[in-house]
Amino acid sequence: MSDNARSASVAVIPARGGSKRIPRKNIKPFAGKPMIAWSIEAALASGCFDRVLVSTDDEEIATVASEWGAEVPFRRPAELSDDHTGTIPVIAHAIEWLREQGEAPTAVCCLYATAPFVHPVDLRSGYERLQGHEDVDYAFSVTSYAFPIQRALRLTPHGGVAMFQPEHFHTRSQDLEEAWHDAGQFYWGRAEAWLKGLPIFSERAVPVTLPRHRVQDIDTLEDWQRAEWLFRAWQAELGNEEQ
Repeated sequence: MSDNARSASVAVIPARGGSKRIPRKNIKPFAGKPMIAWSIEAALASGCFDRVLVSTDDEEIATVASEWGAEVPFRRPAELSDDHTGTIPVIAHAIEWLREQGEAPTAVCCLYATAPFVHPVDLRSGYERLQGHEDVDYAFSVTSYAFPIQRALRLTPHGGVAMFQPEHFHTRSQDLEEAWHDAGQFYWGRAEAWLKGLPIFSERAVPVTLPRHRVQDIDTLEDWQRAEWLFRAWQAELGNEEQ
């Protein structure tokens, strides 16, 4: 990757202070470090970015992020820090701030603060996939469902079960199309795509596939505990590979 390419790419880590289900989630200790530290370290280690920024409205988060090597050059406004604000406006705000400072990033990666499984190699892969396709707006992490979604069940109002797609009751699992979902780790995008609010999930996005054991939503304390178990197993595996 050339110096010019690096200078044109920026990581933005959204980290607001108002987490409800897990209070202070972004800086809560996870496997020995503040949660956000894992994302910051992966971004810095990837070599993809000229700048690694944290977008937050919270002074404590800003302090922790700075201690772990990220820049926190602005505070996110209150209107972009509530429970209903989506990712795209937050990243667009950061790009607009950079432009006001005379900078013009062309590739911007939204990296979630609660993504301890993110790996520098995957971030580089996302950058290369975005840059390798002129007709692509985004590249983001995905993983496969462990069970065919065509055979999913719902609970009925009367306490029973029903299939969402009963026509597949007799279809063999191996004959059903594999389904994928957003891994919730990172989203590379062209600056103009973020600024225009273009949808991430579209034909103009390409996937960066991850194994299921490195994907875990962390929305509840049960999620958190499971994530730490998986994370320690993954770290042990990495340690064995390096020996």
